[in-house]
Amino acid sequence: MRIYNTLTRKKEEFIPRQPGKVAIYVCGPTTYNYIHLGNARPIVFFDTVRRYFKYRGFNVLYAQNFTDIDDKIINRAREEGDDPLALADRYIGEYFKDADALNVLRADIHPKVSGHITEIIELVGTLVDKDFAYMVDGDVYYNVRKYAGYGKLSGRTLEDMQAGARVEVDARKNDPMDFALWKSTKPGEPAWDSPWGEGRPGWHIECSAMALKYLGINFDIHGGGFDLIFPHHENEIAQAEAATGQPFARYWMHNGFITINREKMSKSLGNFFLVRDILSKFAPEVVRFYLLGTHYRSPLDFDYEKLAAAQKGLERIKTSLRLLDEALEGRESGDEARPDLALDSRLEEILLEFEKAMDDDFNTALAIGMMFNLAREVNSYLQKNDFPGLAEKIASLQKARQMFVRFNCVLGIFKTSAGGNILREDKDMEKERLVEDLIDLIIEIRQTARQNKDWPTADRLRDRLKELGIALEDTPDGVRWKRQG
Repeated sequence: MRIYNTLTRKKEEFIPRQPGKVAIYVCGPTTYNYIHLGNARPIVFFDTVRRYFKYRGFNVLYAQNFTDIDDKIINRAREEGDDPLALADRYIGEYFKDADALNVLRADIHPKVSGHITEIIELVGTLVDKDFAYMVDGDVYYNVRKYAGYGKLSGRTLEDMQAGARVEVDARKNDPMDFALWKSTKPGEPAWDSPWGEGRPGWHIECSAMALKYLGINFDIHGGGFDLIFPHHENEIAQAEAATGQPFARYWMHNGFITINREKMSKSLGNFFLVRDILSKFAPEVVRFYLLGTHYRSPLDFDYEKLAAAQKGLERIKTSLRLLDEALEGRESGDEARPDLALDSRLEEILLEFEKAMDDDFNTALAIGMMFNLAREVNSYLQKNDFPGLAEKIASLQKARQMFVRFNCVLGIFKTSAGGNILREDKDMEKERLVEDLIDLIIEIRQTARQNKDWPTADRLRDRLKELGIALEDTPDGVRWKRQG
């Protein structure tokens, strides 16, 4: 496998920190609104990266954070007359609704800033002790001039960065590029006790602290959008490596922007499309298919006509699946079944090309091309051959059906049953979503009961779900649920 490493600006062979294991950290959203399509691209892409590593037999540890303390959250909460942490928590719940619709698997760890204040304070303290940070009136700033490697990710000098960036004018800072690790408290803002007085974390320190806690030093892959290279990821490296004296992450991966008329999609520019609104017009599988149809490092220009084109392309694959299912309906290959060697050979070629595409810097565009090739091969075979009574064709076509399943395990375009099979009917998908929505609703009711200290009701809901095969786990980052058995 080869990965384009932003840190070295070239493709490199992937060599994990530990053989057979891969640890991945991806920057998640700041939760003050519903996610837009620009947020969805890294969420879907890195979910696919994780899926492919699992396909390749790796033991994957995947962490994606939520920024639930931030100026944007505080300002939005002030506008709505809400508590900032409560507002952030509400939008985390809305995030999961959109991510689940897009068939994004839950991360192994979804850390929130508010649940890791202790680790953040410890990391800031280490940087102060090592003279990489300094205190001013209750604020703590990182001294970028102290870290010799600053700029290695973005490939720019401090002077270039300062000339090309809007930096906060603060005469108290040693250098205009110095950034806040800890912010002193202000009226109406969330605050925690620290050695420097009451306050809250700066933005960049959170990911350094949480990644180090859960993945350790020199973990395998750190991912996010291209816009995070500077300053966020540059600052993460500076913080973590100054504190530990060790490399922070081995490979840095960044997806390209989604653009509108070639201009970056973003909330700040006001040209964004909410995933929630797009899903009211197109099926989630179409949106995921569209997002993966372009190589992740390339920009992706958005309009609804392109989504409509993606929908037509996906229909071709679905038609092939339907024809294949009709041909296999009620038929099983017996002991006398022999493979169709010509078809099997072609299927093997397609499988190898699919894996070659994904091994080459996760080229999902080419991988989807192999899914189209598989569909064409199946359609052509069914048209040219009289299927009934030929047992060997059953065996080979079953292999083709399983290849669709294997490809989908990586790309995640179609929802699957508990056994991993692609759901064949839209009503099956709707039933699956309804079950998940009902579980989420019960969890919300239980959370309300817990907040009201109605412990008998909360315990009864938990126990009843357990009887139905749904296990709940209360964690600092919220309630997790999973099916048992």
